[in-house]
Amino acid sequence: MPTNFSGTWDIISNDNFESYMVALGIDFATRKIANMLKPQKVIEQDGDSFTIKTFTSFKNYTVSFKIGEEFDEVTRAMDNRKVKKGEKKNRGWTHWIEGDKLHLEITCEDKVCKQVYKRSA
Repeated sequence: MPTNFSGTWDIISNDNFESYMVALGIDFATRKIANMLKPQKVIEQDGDSFTIKTFTSFKNYTVSFKIGEEFDEVTRAMDNRKVKKGEKKNRGWTHWIEGDKLHLEITCEDKVCKQVYKRSA
């Protein structure tokens, strides 16, 4: 049976986020605000189709996609970038679940940010 990611998840750790944002080219002020936030993710999964909503006290962000299909992403709610394939080397992200924790590894160029979330009570 495939892993079910559906649920509400609260961040418990966020390692190397600053360096990751620098690699993306995010401005200083936005990075400082983003580093103080404690995001909550709401994941809705229907087979291979996902909608991931990220909520913070500053801005909210939603992305929808289907596993294995390329999609356009506009980071409108964050820093308003249109993300294009190949725009930055080694840019991507991976979610997985270990035990009761949701892991998110996001990469850009040679920077890797590791975030861990727990299911919301």
